[in-house]
Amino acid sequence: MGAFGPIVSPEWLRDHIDDPGLRVIDFRWSLKGGSGREAYDHAHIPGAVFVELEAVTGKEGGGRHPLPAGEQFEREMRKAGVSPDTSVVVYDDAGGSIAARLWFLLRWFGHESQAVLDGGIGAWRGSLEERAQPVSQGTFRAARPDRSRVLDFDEVRRLTGAVLLDARLGERYRGEVEPVDPKAGHIPGALSAPWQENLGPDGRFKSPEELRRRFADLGVDDETGAVAYCGSGVNATHDLLAMEIAGLKNGRLYAGSWSDWSNRDAPIATGKDPH
Repeated sequence: MGAFGPIVSPEWLRDHIDDPGLRVIDFRWSLKGGSGREAYDHAHIPGAVFVELEAVTGKEGGGRHPLPAGEQFEREMRKAGVSPDTSVVVYDDAGGSIAARLWFLLRWFGHESQAVLDGGIGAWRGSLEERAQPVSQGTFRAARPDRSRVLDFDEVRRLTGAVLLDARLGERYRGEVEPVDPKAGHIPGALSAPWQENLGPDGRFKSPEELRRRFADLGVDDETGAVAYCGSGVNATHDLLAMEIAGLKNGRLYAGSWSDWSNRDAPIATGKDPH
């Protein structure tokens, strides 16, 4: 199959969709609408299996979408037909902002071959199907996760030397609106880096060179890296995926994100300035 990930084009998927060892996962979800199961049942990429965001969301930890335990994630990936040698392509209908979370989790638990479909189901030009195909149980094994890639509240509060990126829309960063969490604003010192700005007008990721310039303008380089957060630790993985595309390897996630920070007795900044 050759080099794989961190994104694949719809054209690549069209040419490889029947390859043995490839698993396509529909990971649609939205903040307002919740599960994308209904959309999957209506139409999905042929052969794709559906995985619920909530099924790979943990029960313990800060924020609305804690990271899952290894046993939980292993069980769900096996149900989806994923084995250690499976190449996984994940898609959504939200610019990759949801699919990136499963991409992150697969890598975090030691899987070696995963990618997000660039442009999602909207960029797919092949046929769609309604019927879910039977899936053979996989043999995926969750490795011990790399804890250095994830930060909690206390670690973010003590953070020095790394850039802190807020992947939410600018209006939420500035504190003008807050549709979900109890307080509006951002973590003091964080820079506004909306995930949508990783994409071009066509809804597909910008080139590695463009993304590298974007993150350089935010002060991110190979040495300093960056910690990304969003509302609940889902959309922030889009910034981490974009960093990976740009060749920047030192990206980390504040898993609890704003839904954790805003529920604590912690300082808050508003307006366009970091502090």
